[in-house]
Amino acid sequence: MSNARAAQRERFERATADLDPPFALVDLDAFDANSKALVARASGKPLRAPSKSIRVRALIDRALAQPGWHGIMAFTLPEAIWLAEQGTADDILVAYPTADRAALHRLAAEEKLAAKITIMVDSVEQLDLVPQSDLLKRVCIDLDASWRPLSKVHIGVRRSPIHSVKQAGALAAAIANKPGFRLVGLMSYEAQIAGLGDAPPGRPVRGALIRAIQARSMPELLARRAAVVAEVRRHADLEFVNGGGTGSVAATAADPSVTEVAAGSGLFGPWLFDGYRTWRPQPAAFYAMSVVRRPDAHTATVLGGGWIASGETSPTRQPLPWLPEGLKLIGTEGAGEVQTPLVGPGASGLRPGDRVYFRHSKAGELCEHVNEVHLVRGDKIVDVVPTYRGEGHAFL
Repeated sequence: MSNARAAQRERFERATADLDPPFALVDLDAFDANSKALVARASGKPLRAPSKSIRVRALIDRALAQPGWHGIMAFTLPEAIWLAEQGTADDILVAYPTADRAALHRLAAEEKLAAKITIMVDSVEQLDLVPQSDLLKRVCIDLDASWRPLSKVHIGVRRSPIHSVKQAGALAAAIANKPGFRLVGLMSYEAQIAGLGDAPPGRPVRGALIRAIQARSMPELLARRAAVVAEVRRHADLEFVNGGGTGSVAATAADPSVTEVAAGSGLFGPWLFDGYRTWRPQPAAFYAMSVVRRPDAHTATVLGGGWIASGETSPTRQPLPWLPEGLKLIGTEGAGEVQTPLVGPGASGLRPGDRVYFRHSKAGELCEHVNEVHLVRGDKIVDVVPTYRGEGHAFL
């Protein structure tokens, strides 16, 4: 085991000696270092914190309290309303369109909510779901940032139907002419750049292909996004143009048309980000499971552990056994609901009662499995804070 990993395990063991797994912890030194590194990479442009990548109000507050961070990117309107009522932020952008009728009625009826929350649209039909009222509802257009080099070739995520300058201009004009709404923002998420690691471990061919896609996709997006922003500004006085994600902070911040960058996963440093060349966040979020049996001399089995990430079905969505070093999942079982066998050089030294610390593949999804997170600094727990789940909320 490397000295750094061994020291990390010793710290966690001392800090959590009185706890029984399963439990989650966040290393505050790593969290704060990641926060500062993201700010530095943004080169002066403010960072908006995507709440889905955190899902702990205390840690959202911690990020927003540091210079360089401003505003939240929520993932549902009910969540945005809850955060606004808790006083977490006065500037909340809902990153996805909503059809939640009860939440839309509240937004249209309550002045404080309408002033703090911006809803996302990519069609006029979505605005038709919002009840008419005397309050001006804040609106942001979602611009599709995917790369389409050839007919019927779509590289990136399938989000908004608004891809061209003409489409964006038509929607902006429609919003500007619709009573009760004010167009204040434009967002575009370049998933093929921000969400794909360009150096996936053990997959050099895939890494080379991803780098080639990113090298060609980004110039196209820069030119198209600039043209779209210019066109949309003909119809509305935009307050912000949001772009990017943890994997593209520096590149997105360099775009003159972008005024702010979204970045949340980099605060926790999930293991998917180990596959990026430009910047790798420090691992900050972990969960622990207990070894409960030894099927043979080369295998140690922990109780539970199958906290699988969303996305395409592949090994990249499984958790990574991190401490002690030298552990891996087995292909026939993977990370299981109630049993996770582990093999590798680190398995032979484990005994029933020992802990194994895992890293989730993604960021905030970890917090859907626990009611609280233990905040560790050095070798001590300095606080225990509730997750969304611990506060009684499951928004998706």
